[in-house]
Amino acid sequence: MNRDEILQTAETCITVDRASTHGDAEDSFQTIADAWSWWLLNRSISESPLEAKDVAIMMSLFKIARIAGNEYHVDNYVDLCGYAALAGELSTGE
Repeated sequence: MNRDEILQTAETCITVDRASTHGDAEDSFQTIADAWSWWLLNRSISESPLEAKDVAIMMSLFKIARIAGNEYHVDNYVDLCGYAALAGELSTGE
């Protein structure tokens, strides 16, 4: 694909596909921001640098926020399970 095709594909993704699947981007992003802010304030050592497990947890929260926007999109549940499993593994050192 050339750059024009890539940009046209991206435009379709964010204006048609994602909007119909996840709702308004601004609303979705605000829900995600609220969830991530909550995590950053409430994790065990809130001032410490982020770790890999934090990213896995935050991606789980991302998927939960996406579920809030469209509870019927099964991919969000599958992804949530994957991120949660990775977070558990990273947190327990398994």
